[in-house]
Amino acid sequence: MSDPTFTPQLAVTLGDPAGIGSEVILKALAIPLINCEVTIVGSRSLLTATYEQLRSLHPELALAHPDSLHVLDVSLPSLEQHIVVGQESVASGAASFHYLETAIAQALAGAFHGIVTGPISKAAWSAAGHAYPGQTELLAERAGVDRFGMLFVARSPHTGWILRTLLATTHIPLRQVADTLTPALLTRKLDLLIECLRQDFGLETPRIAIAGLNPHSGEQGKLGHEEQDWLIPWLDSTRARLPHLQLDGPIPPDTLWVKPGQAWFGTRQEAGTPVLQASSMNPADAYLALYHDQGLIPVKLMAFDRAVNTSIGLPFVRTSPDHGTAFDIAGQGKAQASSMRAALELAAALCYERDRLQLNTDPFKPFVPDASRG
Repeated sequence: MSDPTFTPQLAVTLGDPAGIGSEVILKALAIPLINCEVTIVGSRSLLTATYEQLRSLHPELALAHPDSLHVLDVSLPSLEQHIVVGQESVASGAASFHYLETAIAQALAGAFHGIVTGPISKAAWSAAGHAYPGQTELLAERAGVDRFGMLFVARSPHTGWILRTLLATTHIPLRQVADTLTPALLTRKLDLLIECLRQDFGLETPRIAIAGLNPHSGEQGKLGHEEQDWLIPWLDSTRARLPHLQLDGPIPPDTLWVKPGQAWFGTRQEAGTPVLQASSMNPADAYLALYHDQGLIPVKLMAFDRAVNTSIGLPFVRTSPDHGTAFDIAGQGKAQASSMRAALELAAALCYERDRLQLNTDPFKPFVPDASRG
């Protein structure tokens, strides 16, 4: 049990105000969260404008009314007059950067236990003069940490299995991946993942699958030398260092995702038979992918509208829906809010688990995000 008086305080940033952030927030909060308190960080006037636009187009939509929400209003009238829904711009990039800066400062000051970030445009940030690869890097910089990672979490609606995928490298060009990967980097990422699985998911002795870099994991040096030169030796030494864990790999990237896919979708022996349980597929508790697309292509294929991006290694919880700004459908009422709802629920659950861990109480029962609503 956690402290019975504890209630997670979550900041939710609007993201790029020209995108779908406001829409998915209003949809996700149409059913109030009962286990936390949510504060929207952004422009109240833009949030209200989105509500009125959506209500006029689709009166039947389930939306939270802005007047019913707690809003930390950080309006920027000089920028907002230049913001056009569906069009990324310097103004929209500057506004979304300011929303996140405000949320981070408030979290570091103790006002919030966690931040749920709406989607932003990296191009708009860059145009506004903010040269960050993404929100994760800004969060880490302002929090003063250099040991952090992007973990993607999703629950299968078919089998109930929970997918957890950590990226060893994130927003860098593909040609830089092989030079960026080192034994030291993988040690930092793996140790961070192990800590997260213990702290946030109650997994003391997890099984972790680690991807190879090259096709067929290099095929003994014929298709690339990284596995033979350092990845396999690093993994052997890590197994010796962590004998209580099961570390599988390096698994060829083209077969790494077979078991997760089976665990996610289930299998049928013949038409009409029940879906097999995920446990029968023997998937790992977590997967360590070596670069962005190696991890996120399968994640988005399986769980595009359900996955949650979780920043690990920060002094506060941070989650985000695993989708972008979708400028092409912004303001039209078409955006799916299931990933935002899952991000909110996961953030609240992780806050509870960190509070429980601090009290040295019962071990965490693995969180199952309910992404069916919203």
